Amino acid sequence: MDSLIFSINAIAPIIIIVALGYFLKKIGWMDGKFAKMANKLVFHVFLPSMLFLNVYKIGGLGEVEIGYIIYTVVLLLAVFIISLPLVMLVTKRSERRGALWQAAFRSNYALIGIPLAESLFGVEGAMIATILSAATVPTLNILAVISLSVFSKDGKKTSVGKILLGVVKNPLIQGVFLGLLVLVIRALFVKVGIGFRLSDIKPVYTALEYLGRVATPIALLCLGAQFEFSAVKELQKEIIFGTLARTVAVPLIGIGIALLFFREHFYGAHFAAFIAVFATPVSISSVPMAQEMDSDVTLAGQLVVWTTLVSAFSIFLIAFILRSVGIF
Repeated sequence: MDSLIFSINAIAPIIIIVALGYFLKKIGWMDGKFAKMANKLVFHVFLPSMLFLNVYKIGGLGEVEIGYIIYTVVLLLAVFIISLPLVMLVTKRSERRGALWQAAFRSNYALIGIPLAESLFGVEGAMIATILSAATVPTLNILAVISLSVFSKDGKKTSVGKILLGVVKNPLIQGVFLGLLVLVIRALFVKVGIGFRLSDIKPVYTALEYLGRVATPIALLCLGAQFEFSAVKELQKEIIFGTLARTVAVPLIGIGIALLFFREHFYGAHFAAFIAVFATPVSISSVPMAQEMDSDVTLAGQLVVWTTLVSAFSIFLIAFILRSVGIF
């Protein structure tokens, strides 16, 4: 019951802010033009700031356990590859394929995943999940850029060079790798006896914190302002597939394989991190990214909403099963 309450408490604020965005659109305080410009700010300024700080706040690269990180990245790549032919069977529309493909592997790791890991296994669960973010966040964002680049709106094939350029130029990936770079520099400073940290430059650090904090609420308000109930019928097939993939199939693969074949190598904190990666709903950042890369922003938004609703119950069920077999 505690897991269900936590899941609902984690999901409810997201739904409330999305509903507020929808209401503000209905009364004329937000419109599509405003949401589009705000999403651009989220994608280019707010989310990169948030991701940079998330990576920077990792205690240090020396704390990294390599086994569970390799497992997670390999499974994410497997899901990425396996889901492609299925996505191509579900929809023939090129711009929908990209949005649907990223929904299969791209989780809401930072907003829901890490706090969820802490709820399931305390401070140790949060620490394992946070360290894992140094590998999963860049992996998820690189795969997202690839998925949206491969299926362009005009249906034209994209060269490998253009995809790689898209990865390098992506603001979210730049934020993550800048965070990793500063993390490495900080580790080198420690080795030579210099205790300097970015937080010592308080105005800069505080400004980044302010920018990072507004990323999620603004993205959610824009999602609500762009949400259309009328689109559910037209996108029904894609919504059902994406929701089941994100909340049922991927958790079964990612957590199920670890439980069946690697249980002696992983313990509760690792499984809490696996839930954070494989079982949380589609990332909110998938919507502004879909907009900026000319994918189907309507489908991307629908998938965020529906996977968020369903995951409140699927996460509870997963946690209940893991508790019943002695993992938690």
